[in-house]
Amino acid sequence: METRTQTDKTVDLTKEEVRTPSFDVSSLAGQGDPMLAQNPVMIDVRGLHVYYGDFLAVKNVDMPIRQNEITSLIGPSGCGKSTVLRCFNRMNDLIETARVEGVIEYHGVNLYGDSVDPVEVRRRVGMVFQKPNPFPKPIYDNIAFGPRIAGWNGKMDDLVEESLRRAALWDEVKDKLHESAYALSGGQQQRLCIARAIATSPDVVLMDEPCSALDPIATLKIEELMLDLKKDYTIIIVTHNMQQAARVSDRTAFFSVDVSERGRTGYLVEFARTQDIFTKPEKKQTEDYITGRFG
Repeated sequence: METRTQTDKTVDLTKEEVRTPSFDVSSLAGQGDPMLAQNPVMIDVRGLHVYYGDFLAVKNVDMPIRQNEITSLIGPSGCGKSTVLRCFNRMNDLIETARVEGVIEYHGVNLYGDSVDPVEVRRRVGMVFQKPNPFPKPIYDNIAFGPRIAGWNGKMDDLVEESLRRAALWDEVKDKLHESAYALSGGQQQRLCIARAIATSPDVVLMDEPCSALDPIATLKIEELMLDLKKDYTIIIVTHNMQQAARVSDRTAFFSVDVSERGRTGYLVEFARTQDIFTKPEKKQTEDYITGRFG
């Protein structure tokens, strides 16, 4: 049973605030880490239901997301992993028929409260998508775009360099900052998107299958980057790659799906430390998915 200890940080989401910016279970992320259970809850999800019109797309999601950890969402296609992920920065607001019920608290503040500004939420909760999507701009302007919009008035050159260094990309692009981002390889473009996401100094970074379009070498670089970034950020990742979830995540949520005449409704089956999910799951449904009996 998870103990929900909230962070003592106070946040204001009502207005924009400018800030400086091979399957080896023995190597499971977070294994044996005595501090893991003590990390405070940053995002607390309780009784989450997501609807598209009158269709229930996801139901009964309860899970605490802990600070400075990587949380993986796994499960078969159509089980609502990406739908849940988009709830954390209110991207579902952009879908006219979407409706969210339940509570998602960020530092104790309900993200769907009437006074909460979705733009401010998205500045604090960044996102990296499945397919690299750099802007049709030079590399430098890709990084500088967000801080400029947010009104950041520090030294932009320093911020661009720092963000690219954090994304392990600086050494590869420092001599071509004013060239098109489209000239980069797929893996480099995805790291550029990560650098762009962290340039506005978010607390949380969401990643929706960030390695699905990448080769194994580029995937390894992204995974190493995630492990480094969790020192300063809380990361939530959707992945179809169970080996990846085992390699990088501290906790894992396994989703499955009910199929009816009306469609597919996703639900949370089990949420626990990654080591427990992959070696001693509580639910047989989880074990069947992990061992490849279905999915």
